Amino acid sequence: MDGNAMNRFSSFYEQVYAVVRRIPRGRVSSYGRIAAMLGRPRAARAVGYALNALSDKRDDPAYQNIPWQRVVNSQGRISIVNREKSANRQAELLREEGVDVSEELKIDLDVFLWEGLHLVEVDDILKNLSDGLIIE
Repeated sequence: MDGNAMNRFSSFYEQVYAVVRRIPRGRVSSYGRIAAMLGRPRAARAVGYALNALSDKRDDPAYQNIPWQRVVNSQGRISIVNREKSANRQAELLREEGVDVSEELKIDLDVFLWEGLHLVEVDDILKNLSDGLIIE
């Protein structure tokens, strides 16, 4: 991968992290919704890759408070397969936040779905990222 492609890749991950930081405690969003908020509706899988990459950044304080557990698939299911971030750990973290997670690792999106950000809010986040500001 050349330097420009790597920068675009890294930039998208930072955008994902900025949006995920906005998901309120006790709410969830989906990979696809986050991708759509970022203007990349077909990039749901890339959102998952970005969240999975957090395990490589676990020693960096800038990445320790990203609530990765609040992102589920479009059916409201926990679909994580990463060893370090197991599905059971994700369910446990969500339950601690008051989210009802069934034994089948499903969440009722009618109750717990975060509607997301408005376009102007996403624009502000992206502008702050391009200016080198990360606001939590």
